[in-house]
Amino acid sequence: MHTFVLISLIIVSLALIVVVLLQASKSAGLSGAISGGAEQLFGKQKARGMDLILHRATIVLAIVFFILTIAITKI
Repeated sequence: MHTFVLISLIIVSLALIVVVLLQASKSAGLSGAISGGAEQLFGKQKARGMDLILHRATIVLAIVFFILTIAITKI
C-alpha cells in the first residue's frame, strides 16, 4: 500500500508541476502582482478555454496531492 501511494504521489506531483508551468502568466512584474489579484477577485477577467481547464486541473491535482501527502504520513 505504501508503494502504491508513493508512486501515485510522484505521478501527481509531476503532473502538478507540468500543469502549473503550462499556464500563461497573468501579469508582468510587481505592479501586475498587486493589481492582478484584485482583477481576479472582482471578476474582471474570467478564464476561458485552455486557461480554465488548466486552472481546474491545478485545483484538482493540488487537492489530490495534499490527500496523498497526508495518507503517506499515516501509513
